Amino acid sequence: MDSSIDSAAPYAPAPPGAPTDAVAAVLSGAVDQARQAIVEFSGDTVGEYLGVGFEDETAATHRFLANMPGYQGWQWAVVVAACPGADHATVSEVVLVPGPTALLAPAWVPWEERVKPGDLSPGDLLAPAKDDPRLAPGYTATGDPAIDDVAYEVGFGRRQVLSALGRDDAAQRWHDGEFGPGAPMARGTKRVCRDCGFMVPLAGALGAMFGVCCNEMSADAHVVDFEYGCGAHSDTPPPPGSGSPLYDPYDDGVLEVVEVTTVVESPETAEQD
Repeated sequence: MDSSIDSAAPYAPAPPGAPTDAVAAVLSGAVDQARQAIVEFSGDTVGEYLGVGFEDETAATHRFLANMPGYQGWQWAVVVAACPGADHATVSEVVLVPGPTALLAPAWVPWEERVKPGDLSPGDLLAPAKDDPRLAPGYTATGDPAIDDVAYEVGFGRRQVLSALGRDDAAQRWHDGEFGPGAPMARGTKRVCRDCGFMVPLAGALGAMFGVCCNEMSADAHVVDFEYGCGAHSDTPPPPGSGSPLYDPYDDGVLEVVEVTTVVESPETAEQD
């Protein structure tokens, strides 16, 4: 019998049929029997009794907290069975299962899905997946410079080129990314890259939505969405009163220096006055 549960939710099985009152009493009363089965199976690792749930009309599962190092939140589940007319239950299985708060190992991830954007380091090799849907077959050069120079953008000289799916995937990723219209920087201004003099549009189909920023004070060398924007737009006006204040020139050469003679009165002159 499969008694596994979803570790993210409390144990609450939905039985296809409820047992009769007599069978339910036998199944529910097998707590000590279930506890003893755990002791025989794993020694003194059985903890607090957590309750019982009916699996169907003849089976129930008793739950106990597991007291085991490294198994925080795990539970012992003992499945017992009894048929109509039985005066005692029998133990079907004893299993250790994760509870709602159990510590679980991360879900296994295939190797090819473990590498994430930003993981590539200098010297690492990362080959594309076989039959990568983002790539499409390219075409070899014809040897005619007049044709090859014109046709380079559609894949001449490359074994693989970006497929329509790869292009759409990149466009959506860039649009939703750090330099898209939803970025905090873009929401803080009314001006957009579409009409900015620092933006150079991309070639090909992606050039309808994206360009490269050439402003070293902003998103320099990054692909930006036409609806992205920042405060360093080429049409940003200077703030009023910017720059050094203007004053009339001061020329000290036009001043005339005059020496003033101070007359000191004698005491006799002061008395006569």
